[in-house]
Amino acid sequence: NIIANNKPAFVQLNTGYRITGKDVISLELKTWKYAWPLGIPYGSSFESPAEKFPGHIREYGFALAYQRFLWKGLYTGIHVMNAWQTFVNENGNKIDNGFQVFNTYRVGYHLKLWKDRFFVQPSLAVTHRPYHTKMP
Repeated sequence: NIIANNKPAFVQLNTGYRITGKDVISLELKTWKYAWPLGIPYGSSFESPAEKFPGHIREYGFALAYQRFLWKGLYTGIHVMNAWQTFVNENGNKIDNGFQVFNTYRVGYHLKLWKDRFFVQPSLAVTHRPYHTKMP
């Protein structure tokens, strides 16, 4: 989203603990904002004026994550995020609060670099919101 109009002002801090050689738990602290629906990644509706919110949403949340390594670098994971929302109108005034639970399910691979002092974990993910308060 570096080039996009809908720059998310996204910040995330992760910390984790390897319980066993195959099990990892993590805490993720996150904040971001958005003024267009997040479910339109490309195409003619992506950031179109007709889709823009009348203001923006700022979210603060945390996720608990669990990863299970299955074979070599192959892993699965689940992230359960709780997020508190502030709905802001076009004048910058808060108009309402909200809350959501947002889950992410992953299958990926752990690529070790420099004797695993640095790593990359590309993955495929599926997400859904099991709970969301009414939006204004």
